[in-house]
Amino acid sequence: MNVPTETAAKPQPWGSGRPYPIAARWYERLTLENGVTRFWEPHVHPLEQANFWHICGRDRDLLIDSGMGIVPLRPSFPDLFGSKEVIALATHTHIDHIGAVHEFEQRWVHEAEARQMAHPSGVTTLVCADIHPQLAALFVAAGYPPFDELLIDAMPHAGYDPRQYRLRGAEPTHLVRDKDIIDLGDRRFEIIQLPGHSPGSICVWEAATATLYSGDLIYDGPLVYEGPGMDLDIYAQSLRRLKAMPIQTVHAGHDPSFGRERLVEIIDTYLRRWGMSDQVQPA
Repeated sequence: MNVPTETAAKPQPWGSGRPYPIAARWYERLTLENGVTRFWEPHVHPLEQANFWHICGRDRDLLIDSGMGIVPLRPSFPDLFGSKEVIALATHTHIDHIGAVHEFEQRWVHEAEARQMAHPSGVTTLVCADIHPQLAALFVAAGYPPFDELLIDAMPHAGYDPRQYRLRGAEPTHLVRDKDIIDLGDRRFEIIQLPGHSPGSICVWEAATATLYSGDLIYDGPLVYEGPGMDLDIYAQSLRRLKAMPIQTVHAGHDPSFGRERLVEIIDTYLRRWGMSDQVQPA
């Protein structure tokens, strides 16, 4: 579980009258080695509490995903989002991964989800009643906590009205494909299209460090593999491809990072659950 952030003492009532604390800060950050910073939003429901990753390069920086966008991301961290060009890359276009993408001049996404980035659909608000009941039931059955009024358990500031939040679309500026390379000047990342969680789901591979940024294809929590745009057979094939790669570290879209042993364990667990072979099928 992510470490909860501090909250101010004075609560703000909303909706049913439940008091919501005011967050002392909205984002948490963790500086890792090799110029990598992890961000997350601790007051967002665990289903949508995504990790997003800033990677510092010599000539430009890379931001992999961008959270919910409830609070502007870029001005919150001027030390990281300064004058250098930032490529904001979306591993896919669900609400918890493109919320702040509109803040950046360079907005990259797989071509299969370009329209969804520009015109988001599905879950686009903070009001839990707006989630289709069947979809909400799928999430709870997968292992996530039941939904209350809102997808947040604190307000970002006094006077905030969560009913005004809408996931904001943004036109992509560049469409990526499988095997494309992102060059930061002193480090290179390969785009690997691995659909299943969504049609244009991608992972980002840095061969030099044997590190995979996996988005929501795999993470160390209850995987969501049933829902709109998801395909179990394709998902399984993508997991088999991951198992065949020389991955040593996974920085995932949710939950803590993990290593190769845990990667193989998660993949084998889900393939057994689905009654599927772990053999990679020919392309």
